[in-house]
Amino acid sequence: MKNIIANDVTIAYDRLGKGSPLVLIHGFPLDHTSWNEVAPLLEDKFDVILPDLRGFGQSTNVESIYSISDMAHDIASLLDNLGIEKTALAGHSMGGYVALAFAKKYPNRVSALGLVSSQAPADAPEGKERRYKTAAEVFEKGVAVVADAMTPKLSADARVQTFARKAILGQSKSGVIGALKAMAEREDSTPILSAFSFPLVLIHGDADSLIPIERAKEIKTAVQSAQFVELKGAGHMPMMEFPKETAQGLKLLSN
Repeated sequence: MKNIIANDVTIAYDRLGKGSPLVLIHGFPLDHTSWNEVAPLLEDKFDVILPDLRGFGQSTNVESIYSISDMAHDIASLLDNLGIEKTALAGHSMGGYVALAFAKKYPNRVSALGLVSSQAPADAPEGKERRYKTAAEVFEKGVAVVADAMTPKLSADARVQTFARKAILGQSKSGVIGALKAMAEREDSTPILSAFSFPLVLIHGDADSLIPIERAKEIKTAVQSAQFVELKGAGHMPMMEFPKETAQGLKLLSN
């Protein structure tokens, strides 16, 4: 992987393929390797950029408080470093929150937006409380707390569970805690949806137990022009459960 300094944070990224740029933003509490099965299926159509968000993978851990908007700013700095003014972005779960924050901050830099197993609203009060409770447990007991709780919810596929558990256990306490707090405090992105002037693609599994498919349907209702790819039987990890179908959905971002 390569590294750049963005906002005093080292952001690690991988890059493959040729074509129009596409940034794939991983979800919580994973890293860019969650896209490993999809990225090669896109390299004939896109210049695929795969960052590790701050605190995850090979990027810098940040002990201070930061926001989803700060993560979006990191992506903008990465693009600046690569000389890319405008790009398509696709975010998985938390990565979708980052992609939406990017679209709000830098609408003129977005050529198309993809949301994979993600949603637009902010956390409800009880959801915010759960995230802070989990952050406290991670501080006390380590990331195994999250690995134990989330792995079975990410997918019913044993192969995907094995990958996810190993990936989660490889993340840092500070990265997991920082992201939990950033997600808890994120803004509601619903109001900005109607202002989108670029293509929007929604990819969601009907067996997602973490973010129900109804969240994607709500976005589709708000943005009639959005293209909706519903994956029958997919859980929260469609890029691993149905990589070919997910790649086909993401290719719509070039249309």
